[in-house]
Formats: sequence, structure tokens, C-alpha cells
Amino acid sequence: MKRLVVVGGGIAGLATAYTAQKLAREQGADVAIALVERDDRLGGKVSTDLTDGFVIEGGPDSFITQKPWALQLCRELGLEDRLIGTNDAQRTTFVLRKGKLRKMPDGLMMIVPTRFMPFVTSDLISWPGKLRMGMDLFLPRRTDDGDESLAHFIRRRLGNEALDVLAEPLMGGIHVADAEILSLQATFPRFIDTERKYGSLTRGMIAARKAAQAHATNGNGRPKLSMFTTLRGGLRELVDAIAAALDGVEVLTGCAVAALDCDGDGYTLRLDDGRTLAADAVVLAAPAYASAALLRSVQPELADMLDAVKYVSTATVSLGFDADGFEHPLDGFGFVIPRQEPTRLLACTWTSTKFPQRAAPGTVLLRAFIGGPRREDLVDLDDEALVRLVRDELRTIMGIHAAPTVARVFRWHRANPQYEVGHLERVDQMDALCPPGVLLAGSAYRGVGLPDCIHQGQQAARAALGYLGFGE
Repeated sequence: MKRLVVVGGGIAGLATAYTAQKLAREQGADVAIALVERDDRLGGKVSTDLTDGFVIEGGPDSFITQKPWALQLCRELGLEDRLIGTNDAQRTTFVLRKGKLRKMPDGLMMIVPTRFMPFVTSDLISWPGKLRMGMDLFLPRRTDDGDESLAHFIRRRLGNEALDVLAEPLMGGIHVADAEILSLQATFPRFIDTERKYGSLTRGMIAARKAAQAHATNGNGRPKLSMFTTLRGGLRELVDAIAAALDGVEVLTGCAVAALDCDGDGYTLRLDDGRTLAADAVVLAAPAYASAALLRSVQPELADMLDAVKYVSTATVSLGFDADGFEHPLDGFGFVIPRQEPTRLLACTWTSTKFPQRAAPGTVLLRAFIGGPRREDLVDLDDEALVRLVRDELRTIMGIHAAPTVARVFRWHRANPQYEVGHLERVDQMDALCPPGVLLAGSAYRGVGLPDCIHQGQQAARAALGYLGFGE
């Protein structure tokens, strides 16, 4: 019997164990699979709190359907009837600009205007900024294939104002990263492909909008899904469904791997509770710095590269209110904040508008984001101070004076990997340095969203079984 151990019970590790179990059964492979998670619960940053009729997400609140892997897994696990999309009738995002919430113009695709009148009549971008964005139609395409930062790319194609007001808060915010160092290849490769194919982001996004309008339904006859989809009872439902399906996997929670030793042709994992696990293959689906510590004695060069992956800390603060007396219409999905604005928030989602099922009738739910590369110190404030901070900022920005009936704080210390310029090349080097039978998966490598992490877990499972001699 061959033995596979998965280290890390976040969504990448869960996808690895689930896929390995599934493939082993399909192929009749004699493989013993174990999953080790240091926390008492599975799911990593997927954390859902059900409180007083509110569905509160501590980490991700949805997944993108343009990348198929999370959606496919939900359907495979029998969760299709639990899927819900965003409330696209109110699909509006605001930007805090000079102290005022200003609506993003209709027709923006990945911050690129695809409709003329909404863009030119918007007060979000100044006239010089609009003219500079329009220059995208005439600028030559880049001929160098090397990586560049998101900031360099946006500044080159659309100008400084588009970077400061749109790209930095929206796109840098997705990755909780500084756009000046964020790898374009690793985060928004569609921009590279669009420039290469069309010579202009504007022409490319207009073509993409027309193509999307021509395909109102999916090819399989199902109604078109929202770009962002979630589960009715929160994303914890996906974690629970995967965990329930791991009936052939030994799941060990509340214990950490203290050391990874090379044992001739295999490995021994020593747990912090004194137990040991033998393995012929190991998938490290833990944070890069945790994997570095385990690999230090086995492959020090790889450990150094893993240690060099930077992480930042964030917190989310969710506030629930009674709708009676609430002072804002919540007429959109929320707002993002350029770094020039004098506020301590990164962004705020109007959750009960984006997903009405997240709050009981007669209530509203908001979620604020704090921390990131420039204000990590705020994450260490106590719960009371964080709630007070958020209430103060929302009072200033949105005019909300009502007292919340529910407040929930989640902290994510060193949980957001930074994809700096050249990231994918470094990940290729990491993969090449992995000892035989050791594989890497998770948000530190080839995508931070749920679909990407699930896909990495699936790929790692296939590679592990192939190494063990059970290739498809």
C-alpha cells in the first residue's frame, strides 16, 4: 500500500484529499490518504458564522464562475440547489473620491470603459484623466513579453488617475497588495492577452462585452450564472460537504506537523502530539512559510524561496443592523477606497444588497475590510476597538449613526500572499526544486481565489498519484 499525506486543511488541502480519494477509487489504487490540519476546524480562510439570522463570512464570500473548478466541485458534491448569485439588479460599485461616494460608470469591464456616455458623464474621473484613458486606443502595444507590475501596466495604458482611482483600490484590493509590485502575469494575465491581441484594452474589452451579450445562456442550457456565486448557507457548506465526502481519508485536526524527515524512498512526518505518519508522497497545502519550515532540512534552497514569499494581515468586521431607522439606502454592492483618501478602511461590502439571503427580513448587513500592506497595525486592535473604528468611518463616509445589533470580527494574520513581479517564474523554480514525491498547492502559488486553490489541489492529487504509480 502506498501512502499520501496532505498537510493543510484549507480549501486547497481539502480539494487535494478529495480528488486523491476519488481518483484512487476510480483506478482501484491501494493508497492510504491522511490529511493533517493544525487548527481544530477545516476550511482555512473559509469561515462562516450564522448569527441571529445573518450569514456572516469571515473570509471569501463567493467565488468567480468564469474559472470553473469551484462551481464544478459544488455540483459534484450535490450542492447545485444551494448555489445563489449576486443581486445583479443592484450591481453598482462606488468609489470614495474626495470624501464622497461616487458611482462607477456603467460599462466598465476590469476598469476599462466599454460604453461612451456613462464614462464621459461620470464625475469619478477628471476630464484630463478621461482623455488620458482614451489614449489607450492609440498607444502601441508592448513588445516585451516579460512580467511587469499592475501599476506599471495601468499607468502605461490608462494613466495615473486610472491607477489611483480604479486599479489600485479595485484590483490591488482583490489581492490585498501594493499595485506597484503586484505581478501582472500572476494576477491579471487577461490584460496581457488583450493588449497582445487587440493592441488596446478598450477595443479588447468592447469585443469581450459584445461576445458576452451574444451568449446569454450557458452552452449546457442552464441559465446564465452571476459572475460571483456562493452557497445559501455560506461557503462553509462547501467545506462541510468535502469533509463529509472524505470517508476514506484519515483526517487529523488540532495537530501540526512539527518536522518532515526524508526516509530513503519516503518520508516521515512527526506531529506535535508525538505521533508519526509515514508517507510515500506529500502535498504541502500550508502557507509558504509553514512549508519552508518543514523543508528546511530536506531542501534548504526551496525553503529559502518559500520563506521569501511575503504575506500581509487583514481583518474583516461585519455589522448587522435593524433596517428600521437605518440611514443609508445601500443602493449597490459597496465601495472601495483609493489610498489617497484619509480613511482607515480598505473597502466595505453592503452584504445584504449583494446577497439578500445573507440577512433576515428587516435587517441589513455590512462588512468592512481593514489592514493590508500599509495598515497592518490595525489588525492587532482588540475587537471593541475595531468595531468602534469601523463605526466611526461608516458614520463619516455613509452617515450611519445606528447602533449594530450584531458585530463579528475575523482576523487573518499572515494570510494574504503577495504575488510580486516575477512570481510565476519563481513558482516554476520552486516546483522544480521539490524533492521527489513532494508537491506544493495553495494560495501562495498560482492563484488566491477558491477556484484556483481547488484547481491546484486537484492537480497536486493527480501528480501525487502519478508519482505513486497510479497515473490516469
